[in-house]
Amino acid sequence: MLRRSFLQAACGAAAASSAGKGAEPQVRLGLDTYSVRAFRWKAIELLDYAASLKLTAVQISGLGEFESLEPAYLAKVKDHAGRLGIKIDAGIGSICPTSSAWNPKEGSPQQYIEKGLSVAAALGTKAMRCFVGSRAERIGALPIEAHMEATIKVLRSVRQQVLDRGVKLALENHNGDLDAGEVRTIIEESGKDFVGSCLDTGNPVWLLEDPMLTLETLGPYVVTSHVRDTAVWEHPRGAAFQWVALGEGTIDFQQFLTRYRALCPQASMHLEVITGRPPQVLPFMEPDFWKVFPKKRAAEFVQFLAWMKRGHPFMGSMLVTGSGKQPPEYEAALKQQQRVDLERSVDYARNVLKVG
Repeated sequence: MLRRSFLQAACGAAAASSAGKGAEPQVRLGLDTYSVRAFRWKAIELLDYAASLKLTAVQISGLGEFESLEPAYLAKVKDHAGRLGIKIDAGIGSICPTSSAWNPKEGSPQQYIEKGLSVAAALGTKAMRCFVGSRAERIGALPIEAHMEATIKVLRSVRQQVLDRGVKLALENHNGDLDAGEVRTIIEESGKDFVGSCLDTGNPVWLLEDPMLTLETLGPYVVTSHVRDTAVWEHPRGAAFQWVALGEGTIDFQQFLTRYRALCPQASMHLEVITGRPPQVLPFMEPDFWKVFPKKRAAEFVQFLAWMKRGHPFMGSMLVTGSGKQPPEYEAALKQQQRVDLERSVDYARNVLKVG
């Protein structure tokens, strides 16, 4: 009897081991809090909302989403996340002093980073998102290389503080500021022992970059993410695009997830769903457009073209914001759309992609 029990246990352990070898790495499914920004929820409410969706990760993308930065309050947030089984990633804004996005009210970039690090450390998080700027940095008086150099200088100056805190800075490819190769350059020249990537799948389109190229380039450095879908299609002036709910755009998320699991399975997959914005045109057929992309590689552009040609305009229902203030009824509908589109994206990720 003892011998049979031993054999049964051994066979069971071997079967479990064999199954484990063939199993795909499990990726945490979460949300980036910008997805539901119109609700103006604070950290505890955001965690409760994520728990209601059975998510296991949240990126709290700004310090303003905490009621306080006092240790007692942050400890309360950390404990609450622990009870809910939710992993928190932290976030701050621009850390580049030459960027149009930099806020001088934060003192110096070093002081701002330290402020964020103290919050991240108090929460027990291991990744803190930050960024350089926006599309404005591609067309301003300074070349993008100058902003990259300024950011590298800042990052090198805080290396020891970051290592001491046990937090990794996660540089986002943010809203058209940097392509994947430029983000990788900053990471490697600053120090990949303390700087990684916050992979954003929606922003590469601004730079005529296929998000799969972004993933392949930055995957080994990714420590956190912003994942959303983009509908992209041909336009007489070049290309047009619109951000949409997951599964309604041109990104092949089955292929994306396969590579994500292979390259960075330890990084939570945070849905940052941004809808309610009209289509944007990328007029690459016009010579002036290329003045801000003097180093764009032909092979990368061809990959973007192939991705674009697979796409088509979004034909679903969506409210979009106009310029200026909206009527209260529109604002209320747009607010609810954020929640509806995020929750539809969660359903797609969980039931179609089998994440989380």
